[in-house]
Amino acid sequence: MKKTILTTLALLAVVLTNAQTLTSGGKLKPEQAIMDVRHYTISLAVDPAQKTIDGFTTIDVIMAQPTKVLLFDLLDSLNVSNVLVNGKKEPFTYQNNLITINTTKELPAGKASVKVIYGGKPHVARRPPWDDGFIWAKDSTGHAWVAITAEGTGGKLYFPCKDHPSDEPNEGVDMIITVPKDLVVCGPGLLQKVTKQNNTATYHWKTNYSINNYSILFNAGDYTVVSRQYKTVAGNTVPIQFYILKEDASKANHHLDIFERTIHIQEKYFGEYPWAKEKIGIAETPHLGMEHQTMNAYGNKFRYTKLAGQDFDWLMHHEFGHEWWGNKVTAKDWADYWIHEGICTFGDAMPIRDLEGEKAYNKHFAQASLSFGNKIPLVVGKDIDEEAAYNGDIYGKGAFFMHTLRYIMGDSVFFPTIKGFVTSPKYTYSNLVTTADVQEYFSKAAGIDLKPLFDLYIYSINKLEIHVKAQPRDMYLVQLQNIDMPLPVDVTADGVTKRYTLDKKGIRIKSATAPVIDPDTFYLKKLITE
Repeated sequence: MKKTILTTLALLAVVLTNAQTLTSGGKLKPEQAIMDVRHYTISLAVDPAQKTIDGFTTIDVIMAQPTKVLLFDLLDSLNVSNVLVNGKKEPFTYQNNLITINTTKELPAGKASVKVIYGGKPHVARRPPWDDGFIWAKDSTGHAWVAITAEGTGGKLYFPCKDHPSDEPNEGVDMIITVPKDLVVCGPGLLQKVTKQNNTATYHWKTNYSINNYSILFNAGDYTVVSRQYKTVAGNTVPIQFYILKEDASKANHHLDIFERTIHIQEKYFGEYPWAKEKIGIAETPHLGMEHQTMNAYGNKFRYTKLAGQDFDWLMHHEFGHEWWGNKVTAKDWADYWIHEGICTFGDAMPIRDLEGEKAYNKHFAQASLSFGNKIPLVVGKDIDEEAAYNGDIYGKGAFFMHTLRYIMGDSVFFPTIKGFVTSPKYTYSNLVTTADVQEYFSKAAGIDLKPLFDLYIYSINKLEIHVKAQPRDMYLVQLQNIDMPLPVDVTADGVTKRYTLDKKGIRIKSATAPVIDPDTFYLKKLITE
């Protein structure tokens, strides 16, 4: 099971990279750089039989300077009939996945409201969640079952938006989704009301938190809601809501028992659940799963593994971990995507540590270290798109890097530091982050400059080179080769393991046999012996 976590995530990443034909982010367009999105209102009628959507999206923005051009992303598989700016129809073009609005008069700096009226057949996912789109499925009873995956493509998959990770709607989102009356809709935030009329039902979901645009989506199905109350680590009471197919309702309570253990472990290491004013939500989906703020997609079909003799769902644990790493802490550039996936995947090892112990945790990372491709650095530049950033190593190697930091810093410093970062107002919610922020924060906490370590493991594909040279009278010179900072390294000599501080000058160790360097695998390393 422990090997499965990283191996499967790496395979998912490879498949997604190969399958993804549309992507998000890249260099910010000048017309969008002056735009600060504050709020989206998405109002759509969804017809599963025809596989269509129809309605409007209103985008509330603040413009930093006057402009005559507004630019929004929307896949051009849809049809746009009208665009209104501050209530007035304006001319526009819609091509190459862009809506370009040329206002008849210059739009002044300040607040503006743009309403786009559109509809049609949205892009359909071919292999969800490894590629993006709508999933028009049916459950075993014949009811329509609708889901969306959009992490790689972004919200432009089905609503006009500023498709860039650097800008989230600070004032949240209203989603008003109309479906056939036999279906139930779940979405981000809190349910405001349900309106039933003739053969339809309209669900109004609202979140006041900032939210990344690939989490702005809904699911619809023949759901029943199984709920319970959860008291967070800070003492707040939050509803857990499981939107589960009626046919699977008997499985809900056992699943929520497992889920509560996951919530406790995530809160132990990363602080209170980030959306305590709303809900802890999961929705059963026809695809495997995805992190969606306050409504994680769950499609693992209740396939549990065992951890310390208890049922455990590693995929649910991972996706829920993104509520902290990806949703609360969000990279402002896809280049820094390892912060989402790598630190979240490090969190996947915490149940192993808590339930099976430190030896099992170390074995997990030692095994994981054998699976990294290590062909592309975790950070390959700036202003890149999601597809360019997405490689398997951002999961496993990113997690292993945190494992290395833990060893170097020691538990008494490392664990308060990682929790401090994910709970700091400076790095959370609307305040987006970069790798440089992580480096600076951890360096300050460690009391040493960690830049050489970040340069080695994050910005390059090199391993730590350790030179071991045999000398007369059972002595060995052990020294670092390719990093200009002293590092703690465990060395086993004559059956006794001690921790030494190594640097380029090296130290001499007496041993009747060749010493074993870093026996528990805290470093990705290359040993050079002579």
